[in-house]
Amino acid sequence: MAKLYFYYSAMNAGKSTTLLQSDYNYRERGMDTLLLVPKLDTRHSKHHIHSRIGLSAEAYAFAPDTNLYYYVETCLTEKPSIQCILLDEAQFLTKAQVKQLSDIADHLHTPVLAYGLRSDFQGEPFEGSLYLLAWAEEIIEIKTICHCGRKATMNLRVDAEGQAVKQGAQIEIGGNERYIAMCHRHFKQAWLG
Repeated sequence: MAKLYFYYSAMNAGKSTTLLQSDYNYRERGMDTLLLVPKLDTRHSKHHIHSRIGLSAEAYAFAPDTNLYYYVETCLTEKPSIQCILLDEAQFLTKAQVKQLSDIADHLHTPVLAYGLRSDFQGEPFEGSLYLLAWAEEIIEIKTICHCGRKATMNLRVDAEGQAVKQGAQIEIGGNERYIAMCHRHFKQAWLG
């Protein structure tokens, strides 16, 4: 039975690497996959999923108003050998798109593996993550560590001087130069300092 899976973590835990490894595993066994990524993530090519360790793969870049159910249904009609849907940066999904992913698993009988952050730089949930946490049938944490060695669960946004940024738009695309994964204790200390 197909399910909707949500793999979540703080920044730099290897979500994209894990997604690309899953893609490789399917393809190694002769099964096709469909990779999806939000157009919003402009750090690299808009039509690729990239990992920090140098892996990448071509993906369909979707907009916030894209109906993922209809897109996947069309792809499955054209290429019925697709066995799995893999989606990166799932925190950028809308509530409607999370429902569409659930419908893909339920009605198109195709597993959906979504990878993303749980919360933003202020500790608030992203819309996509909130509904994935509520509606995914399997929720899996991918762990990373804080500089102190404890499990990192928070994403601290920093400025050019490395100081905590406490206000701003929820979505600001960036990598290691803008975000640091931290344990809850060090995240709170950075906010108070």
